[in-house]
Amino acid sequence: MATAPPTNDLRALAAAGLTIVLWASAFVVIRDAGEHISAGALALGRLVTGALVLVAFLVLRRQGLPPKPAWPGILVSGVAWFGVYMVALNAGEQRIDAGTASLVINLAPILMAALGGWLLKEGFPPQLMIGLALGFAGAVLVGFASSDGGTASLLGVLLCGLAAAGSATGVVAQKPALRHATALQVTAYGNVVGAVVCLPFAGTLVREVSAAPASAVLEIVYLGLFPTALAFSTWAYALSRMTAGKLGATTYLVPVLVVLFSWVALDEIPAALSFVGGALCLVGVAVSRRRSRKTVEES
Repeated sequence: MATAPPTNDLRALAAAGLTIVLWASAFVVIRDAGEHISAGALALGRLVTGALVLVAFLVLRRQGLPPKPAWPGILVSGVAWFGVYMVALNAGEQRIDAGTASLVINLAPILMAALGGWLLKEGFPPQLMIGLALGFAGAVLVGFASSDGGTASLLGVLLCGLAAAGSATGVVAQKPALRHATALQVTAYGNVVGAVVCLPFAGTLVREVSAAPASAVLEIVYLGLFPTALAFSTWAYALSRMTAGKLGATTYLVPVLVVLFSWVALDEIPAALSFVGGALCLVGVAVSRRRSRKTVEES
């Protein structure tokens, strides 16, 4: 008998798909907002906006504090993902282009699969490992094609690597927390923890927002409402119904979408290699999902 009906699986995939689209858009918006707002201030502004919306939803849905067993995962994900990840990603994107940043961030699915297999006992199924390898190869092609001839800043790459580690740690910490609390609770309180971690940047945020153009302020609001409040909630929903490794594999689609969004928003025409890499990413995600579909059919 299947552990979850096919309808739930489709809903989880739809939630993951919405998350990927919104997170991909964030790379382009962060790159643009970073011209006026520094990394820490941008992270704090995004997190405060997201926290206000999510806490309001908690009140409307009458969901109080999560139970005690959920708090270790919430605290770790709040510090590592909402805090470290966002500051490091913002700082990295101020030094390297969005395509290269999205490539380096795609170290996260490999770390998720490794940590999930080890700490969460999810195992290392061959299909998942093959899918991860194909997806990473595709992400490498997309990132290489969209980078500035290999001149990316070493510091920028290292910062994005730190962001990838924070993301993977946050996902693995969230998984057990979702056994005890709702997706909204885990996301909202993780967001609040991240905002608290970034409070030292409050003074900088006030100064820079007062001097920034209205477009930069609107970009902070967008990042808080959509790639944070909405996308992290749909991610938590999907994570509560999928393994960390399989869900992490879907993020290999991010570099593909980043290139497409950059094409539309920044008038940067993708190289042919980007399309080849995008196709590999799609194949990798399909392969990583094959085992779960087979399990449902046989159960």
